[in-house]
Amino acid sequence: MNGMENKYVAELIERLENAEIWKDNKEKCVDYTAGMEFLTDRFEGHKKSGSRVFFIGNGGSAAIASHMTADFMKNGGMNTYSLYDNAVMTCMGNDYGYENIFSRPLEFLGKENDLLVAVSSSGNSANIINAIKVAKGKGMDVITFTGFKPDNRAKQMGSVNVYVASEKYGVVESIHNLMLQQIVDLILDRDGGGI
Repeated sequence: MNGMENKYVAELIERLENAEIWKDNKEKCVDYTAGMEFLTDRFEGHKKSGSRVFFIGNGGSAAIASHMTADFMKNGGMNTYSLYDNAVMTCMGNDYGYENIFSRPLEFLGKENDLLVAVSSSGNSANIINAIKVAKGKGMDVITFTGFKPDNRAKQMGSVNVYVASEKYGVVESIHNLMLQQIVDLILDRDGGGI
């Protein structure tokens, strides 16, 4: 059992250290440290400007999105907004289809310079892609966290794109969660709150 556990942890660390952070899919950050610095600065820019931040995802990524909505508000001091109210989600799904559960609320709530953080292992879910389209149409900033195939749709659409080269949900989701948690902890540390 120890050999299997060590192999899993070793793969997780290797995939984390090699996570790709792209600026508009044109320039890749040179390494993990530089990428995390860039991401943290990007989130801090939104904090300073008072932008609203929307996190979205499905399944395990929805749990990450919900968790980060709370952490970036409480620990990061940011203006986060949850799209996970049960009545709203079921209303949007019923009236507009599941593929629009995030895009329709963003049509009402999103404003120019707000931030959409789209977390999706596959990067190909219709509701994620539709939300990114709406956000971009409104002049919002979009940061994607994806995995699986390097040519996934969401990865091609964000202003900043984080990509984990793995097709294992557990690995991709764990790394997305860890990176987002590190960003909020770095913001807290920069604000003098400590980690």
